[in-house]
Amino acid sequence: MTLIALGQMRRRPAAFIGPAVALFLAVATVTLFGSLFATDVTTPVAVREATAGPGLMVIAGAFGEIAVLVALFVVVNAMGFALRQQHHELALLRTIAATPRQTRRLVRVQVFTTTLLMAAPGWVAGVATARRFLAELQRLGLAAPGVRVPVTPVPMLIALAAALAVGLAASAVAARRISRVAPAAALTASSTEHGRTGALRLLAGIGVLVGGVLLLRLAATRPPEQADKAGQAALLGSLVLLIAVALTGPFTARLLTAALGAPVRALAPGAGWLANANLRGYARRLSSAVVPVALLVGLSGTMLIMTSTVEHAANSTATSVTSATDVWLRQAELALLACFAAVSTLNTLVAVTAERRREFALLRLVGATRPQLMRMLTVEAALTTAVGVLLGAAVAGAASAAFSAAVTGSPMPSVPVPACWFIVAGAALLTVPGILATGLRAVHGPAAELVGGGRD
Repeated sequence: MTLIALGQMRRRPAAFIGPAVALFLAVATVTLFGSLFATDVTTPVAVREATAGPGLMVIAGAFGEIAVLVALFVVVNAMGFALRQQHHELALLRTIAATPRQTRRLVRVQVFTTTLLMAAPGWVAGVATARRFLAELQRLGLAAPGVRVPVTPVPMLIALAAALAVGLAASAVAARRISRVAPAAALTASSTEHGRTGALRLLAGIGVLVGGVLLLRLAATRPPEQADKAGQAALLGSLVLLIAVALTGPFTARLLTAALGAPVRALAPGAGWLANANLRGYARRLSSAVVPVALLVGLSGTMLIMTSTVEHAANSTATSVTSATDVWLRQAELALLACFAAVSTLNTLVAVTAERRREFALLRLVGATRPQLMRMLTVEAALTTAVGVLLGAAVAGAASAAFSAAVTGSPMPSVPVPACWFIVAGAALLTVPGILATGLRAVHGPAAELVGGGRD
């Protein structure tokens, strides 16, 4: 199984780009904040106490908590989708006598190999970023001038263990479906998609949704002097709500697509009808594309609105609720979270579109032209963006309302409308060109050969 696993990685390296990038970001992020913790631990007590501000460990903890969780969430999403891309190949292995245990071992070898390949670059990037972050904190007077990031393997090993554990757990869940059914059923399932979301998945999504609401309630009940704690609870609540979106994604995305599909079909009867039918018929695929867009809009919007609300509260009360340092930290966290979400969005959308080469070839064989396919993809990209933006905006609105209730006493936050439109435009610029550029490549080539060659 080890040789087969490595052979699949050599034969289809593009299928592992998404998980590789996600694992690189996870290793780099955990190494970054682990190195900052190690810096604080190795700094003499007298030096730490002489430094103004909350301290390096407090800053790293508050800053890194959400960032690490988001990085690991991106790994789970990328791993799950990568396994779904291999469903057909794994099903074929089952039909030639591969056992469920062997199938799961093959998947574990792929995860382990990809994680090891990304470990060294992730370590280097994490340590370099930690040094840059520490230098900026020293410039702001939040860290002692003579403090340096120590050379220790502990943060790197923790980062490797965390990324490997999350990757293996995500792949085990994704491989469960194919390894637990009969070989013939697995092969049939690899060519189709279930129309309904499983009851267990829906129940899990509802449970996570309730947890997110409770976290937002906790954020909303914090007193104004605990704005930082309210902000962390609101951010964590937004991430939990996004996990609920991921779990209920096929069901939720299908409902929103049905609602948005009517005007689209009226405006573009041909391409609009086909695009809407594709998205509603392949709800799991749509969910894979929508969740990263919702992650980008939800986290970026929450951070942006929270920062604006704090600044507005400070100006209204003429107090020092915020400062240049606070603004810099929030902007840095916003940039990091937006980077994670953007990478996840682009990776997933490119992979989702590229795997449809056989579908496009079949449409061409029954008479569809390349321009018609590109018009269909344009409508699909617009609908995908709209669904993702709506879900992300709902999460950002709920989280920022809870934070505003804690800081200002009102659930109406200060919304920087131009900046929010910038986030929407950024999501659209990632989604639409990403889908169209990949689709343009996918619709080329001899249709008969692509259909006969399956997904390759």
